[in-house]
Amino acid sequence: LASESDEVGIRKDAKPERLRRDHIRPLHIIYPMRILIANDDGYLAPGLAALVKACEGLGDLDVVAPEQNASGTSNSLTLGRPLTVHTAANGFLYVNGTPSDCVHLALTGVLPHRPDLVVSGINNGANMGDDTLYSGTVAAAMEGFLFGIPAIAFSQVQKGWGDLDAAARVARSIIEQVIRRPPARAPWLLNVNIPNRVDADLLPRVVTHLGRRHASEPLIRQLSPRGDTMYWIGPAGDAREAGPGTDFHATANGQVSITPLQVDLTEHSALPVWADWLGKAVP
Repeated sequence: LASESDEVGIRKDAKPERLRRDHIRPLHIIYPMRILIANDDGYLAPGLAALVKACEGLGDLDVVAPEQNASGTSNSLTLGRPLTVHTAANGFLYVNGTPSDCVHLALTGVLPHRPDLVVSGINNGANMGDDTLYSGTVAAAMEGFLFGIPAIAFSQVQKGWGDLDAAARVARSIIEQVIRRPPARAPWLLNVNIPNRVDADLLPRVVTHLGRRHASEPLIRQLSPRGDTMYWIGPAGDAREAGPGTDFHATANGQVSITPLQVDLTEHSALPVWADWLGKAVP
């Protein structure tokens, strides 16, 4: 394996025609499977190591993850500076950028082949409800989805990596299931939240929709040693819409939440209302 100081350039043997967004190989007839693994907690995070171990034996694995913790970076791409890719001692590739950068680079030239599945995580804390809009874990999976590749984001509900081995068993089981019995259409994007329990792999699994949170708590104001005012983003708000059928309700009741996501943010039900408003608007 290369040392951490070795830099990885864009692969010269990459074949662009194999990286087309619309080229999807059916998961159930793929051998060997090609799985791209990313996260937002950084390439040294225990959750990433657990997910990689969970995927061992399922196919050819590539790991491309941020150099540092990039939680809360959402779908941002780094455009104002160049990015570098290095190989860690364990063989993982790490990027001085966001989770979306990692997957984007992997799919546009760093890897010589197109993966068949993108998985992200296991995140240190929940990604439910409004969290999905900010989450780097979800964003990494979504970047694969945007390229037409099936993708799954995995998160533990509580921070601290408690019972991580059990969460990894859940992740492997779900990955095995989508390989063995893929959904009717592809690509698809799943957001999975796993309770921190030693028996997590034995818990019921339910398909859910996103709940909603209350507004974030107030910012935290501090003074630096030089007397400058500093600000920290306040904690996320508590769950506001957490009834039956939501991801919040499922995990609170000892279930693994599996939420299918989409990228289209259009409020389709409001289109006629806005069309009517526009027609009556005075220039």
